[in-house]
Amino acid sequence: MTQPQLAHQTEYGRMYARSLSGVPEVPSITTVIAQQNTDLSGWVGHMAATAVIEDPRLPQAVGSRPQLKTVAKQASNAAERFRDDAAARGDRVHNYAEQVGLRALGRPHEMAQMREVLAEHGEAAYADRFDEWWDLFEVRPLATELTVWNGTVGYAGTLDLVASIGGRTCIIDYKTKGTGRDGRVKPLDAKVVMQLVAGLKAEESLVDPAAGTWEPWQYGDAPVLLGVALGQTEVVAHQANPQVLPEHWRKFWALRQVWGYAQAADSAGPALRPLGPPPPTASEQSGPRGGGGTTATTAKVGG
Repeated sequence: MTQPQLAHQTEYGRMYARSLSGVPEVPSITTVIAQQNTDLSGWVGHMAATAVIEDPRLPQAVGSRPQLKTVAKQASNAAERFRDDAAARGDRVHNYAEQVGLRALGRPHEMAQMREVLAEHGEAAYADRFDEWWDLFEVRPLATELTVWNGTVGYAGTLDLVASIGGRTCIIDYKTKGTGRDGRVKPLDAKVVMQLVAGLKAEESLVDPAAGTWEPWQYGDAPVLLGVALGQTEVVAHQANPQVLPEHWRKFWALRQVWGYAQAADSAGPALRPLGPPPPTASEQSGPRGGGGTTATTAKVGG
């Protein structure tokens, strides 16, 4: 998808500035959500083991320690390669979805070019299913790739789409998903609700990134928040349950505090410092007590 113009990658994660000439001030919505630790060790191990099993060099490598080490070394980053490939695919699908929205808004677009890019990677089915969903839901876009800001809590983000569907305003986040063995698109992670409610709670939206001009957020009362799973076999829209939004907003708020306190702790100075042994006590300095105590002497070499 289009790189948000005001987003910067920093040592503290992605952050946003108020203008093109400004400095990063607040974390992105996804950076805040990433403060929630997710244990992927099982998945990483599974990906590495699968890469070893499926490596065509394995039969010849059996019995050869150097060859097995080569196979194992390349398999060790299988999860990282899978993640990077999935991210690149997600960018291509998001790019196409964005161009569809721009075309519907009557703005310059590269929809045909983005479809060709998908086709070159064998991913044209994503575009086909997205087009079907767009027409079936009669999506009427109001804004696409819209950057929003909340100064009270301190975060910013870029929303995939704000649209009218069935006469109701919707805030929409796209998630490119794989297909399960049953042929259905894989389910969304519930964390998307935090992402959506953070967008809903924005206070401003970007007008001009060069000038740093913002306007009051117009869609804070949007009644529908949609996470849309984009797959090769289908596109499935999921509405965030309105009854749970307050809890997910509080969770997001708490994670934002975690991010802030982490920066404060890092800037406070070294968290640990070396500590030597304690000085000798008075009794240790005076030596042993009692009748006829001996006095230690230092022998001299050759004395």
